[in-house]
Amino acid sequence: MRYLLLISIEIFWKMVPEPKRPKCLYKTTCSRKIYTVTKDHGFIEGLKIALYRFKTCRPGYSLFENPVTGKKQMLLADNSILPEELIAERYLKKQFE
Repeated sequence: MRYLLLISIEIFWKMVPEPKRPKCLYKTTCSRKIYTVTKDHGFIEGLKIALYRFKTCRPGYSLFENPVTGKKQMLLADNSILPEELIAERYLKKQFE
């Protein structure tokens, strides 16, 4: 199953040009993260990451600056908070420039 998931992601990368892929909220794209975790830790862990990313990497987010730390954060659709270090640069630039 591990290899089926890895091959599926590789096919996705080959079939869909990067500019046409969905824009991931995370610095490490969802497909790259799922691929890496699956390759390093197996199918079950890859599936867990895929489900987590499917749940969190979607519209309904909001960016804000934490008044205590001064760091930028993202409130995701499931109400979890993504720290600045994990947010894709394109969202930080768009919101805070």
